[in-house]
Amino acid sequence: IVMADWYALKDPRQFYYNTYTLARARQQETTEANFTFVETRGLADMLPEELKQTALKVLVPLRHVAWGANQNNTFVCGYGYAAIFTQACMFHAMDNLGIAQYLSRIGLLLGDTEALDEGKKSWLEGDEWQPLRRYIEDCLVVRDPFELFVAQNLALDGLLYPLIYERIVDGHLSSRGGSAMAMLTQFMSDWHEETRKWIDAVLKTAAAESEHNRSVLQEWTAKWGSRAASALLPVAQLALGADADEAIGEEMASLKARLKKTGI
Repeated sequence: IVMADWYALKDPRQFYYNTYTLARARQQETTEANFTFVETRGLADMLPEELKQTALKVLVPLRHVAWGANQNNTFVCGYGYAAIFTQACMFHAMDNLGIAQYLSRIGLLLGDTEALDEGKKSWLEGDEWQPLRRYIEDCLVVRDPFELFVAQNLALDGLLYPLIYERIVDGHLSSRGGSAMAMLTQFMSDWHEETRKWIDAVLKTAAAESEHNRSVLQEWTAKWGSRAASALLPVAQLALGADADEAIGEEMASLKARLKKTGI
């Protein structure tokens, strides 16, 4: 990617350290209140056992994905250009660390430390997690910071968050008596809705810079988008079963529509 002025990659949220920390502090208060509400009223214990096991199988291993996203955004911050872009990537990295911690808390709430151990074992050894694990580990060795930005923040997160937190948690689990899980993952849903505005603004500006940039971005989004969809399919099957293929297809169509609006 070639830019005449890398400072053109503005963040529409207009985050700098003070505004960022104030925004996240407010969200932290809401999340803490949600966890307290669920814990004090025993809502986690009221979850049907089948839903609880599905939540544990799907959500707890994702803390390792969030940690990988933390590492990848830290790399983009370290090797990217222009503080207006790299600063936002560091905010994004710390957000992912927070998400990993929230997922750990959910595991402890639903299944104590054994749930975290089982989640790690699934991440390292479970067949359904190996395509996604390979995706994350391949991203860890991508040396171009902008390609890594596309692979992690657009391709993977652009499919993962709508699929997991909107379709599986807010839709599948909530409709079957697991509305407590939607409360515990509210931050993830709100965060994705907010941060996608920044990601789309960056990509739109970069694509509009030149036909060369647009061509490179088209290549990267096609390459990493298809890989992310394939990696997430077996994870979706843990909750959605035979409906996972259709769900992935719909989320991929939504991502393509989102890309079209950026001019890629």
